[in-house]
Amino acid sequence: MDAPLVETPPLPAALRELARQALAEDVGRGDVTSRLTVPEDALAVGRFVARGEVCVSGLDAARAVFHESSPRLRFTDHAGEGEVLPAGSVLAEVEGDARSVLAAERVALNLLMRLSGIATLTRRYVAAVEGTGARVTDTRKTTPGLRLLEKRAVRAGGGTNHRAGLDDGVLIKDNHLALAGGVAEAVRRARGAAPHLLKIEVEVESQEALREALRAGADAVLLDNMSPGEVRQAVEAARRTHPGTVIEVSGGVSFETVRAYAAAGPDLVSVGALTHSAPAADIGLDMEATQ
Repeated sequence: MDAPLVETPPLPAALRELARQALAEDVGRGDVTSRLTVPEDALAVGRFVARGEVCVSGLDAARAVFHESSPRLRFTDHAGEGEVLPAGSVLAEVEGDARSVLAAERVALNLLMRLSGIATLTRRYVAAVEGTGARVTDTRKTTPGLRLLEKRAVRAGGGTNHRAGLDDGVLIKDNHLALAGGVAEAVRRARGAAPHLLKIEVEVESQEALREALRAGADAVLLDNMSPGEVRQAVEAARRTHPGTVIEVSGGVSFETVRAYAAAGPDLVSVGALTHSAPAADIGLDMEATQ
């Protein structure tokens, strides 16, 4: 029996499982249209083409989908993760059994468009804060099941990652404060039980809460829902008394306001829109029959 045209390098098991589940959802008992209209022995090549400028992310996810559709399909990358391509560029090609390509087309495109959209939007935000010294970071506002891919897309666009999950760091937010009895008590509890390498960050919404968090010994503070002017005031106060504290800004940050927030002096500006509101990149799959 002929050896299958397997991908190189091998795909992670989690990515293959994601592809299997996504194909099962879309294909169900089979692609009826292709089975009825496309000859069983038909061969085709499909080219992923950028309809507009795009920062690429997710080609390995597309590759996984086609491989799960048929391991004999040949998938060839023409771009790297994080590469910026102009409109009309070919990102990748897939070649082989036409029915298998058609069955996987929509799922592969959905993932590639979603992830490249995140990378492209992130790149715009990163460019908007250039020269301020602040870094753009993401949040946990991700699509369930796609978090690791979406966070990698943020990195592809030049952004940085916040927590990967709740087990990844201590971030004491308003509801924790309400249940723990305030900033000082929440930090005391966390400091007393957390491993020595685990940083403690506290979300604050006022100058008084900021002072309390700094006095309590927080390693980082998240200035939430403050105006750029209030952020500047908070940053200046924190730098005077606790210069080593990491300062993050969140809440109310949009593409129109991100530079003003970054210029106010924080270390990080977190933007939930990078993942929860990124428009899909405009990418198409153009197919043609082959011999």
